[in-house]
Amino acid sequence: MPSKIPVDLGKLKKEDIDKEILRAAIIAELDAVNLYEQMAALATNKNIRTILMDIAKEEKTHVGEFQALLLREDQEQERELEEGRREVKEITGK
Repeated sequence: MPSKIPVDLGKLKKEDIDKEILRAAIIAELDAVNLYEQMAALATNKNIRTILMDIAKEEKTHVGEFQALLLREDQEQERELEEGRREVKEITGK
């Protein structure tokens, strides 16, 4: 089941709307990735499975596009993403 937009975009401050639109778009693309990968896992026809996985890959590109825009619009998000990378490296050693 697709996720719902987590916030009421109509109630946001004007300066936050674009960032929340980008976050909602990322959520929608991740939902699509999950849906296509789950359907591919169930498909018995190899061609259907192949196309579903190809489309899932395209949706991952869309996630990257929206994330790149979000990181331009929200410097705090960019800093926290980098902090998350550092923490993973510290914990895993990789």
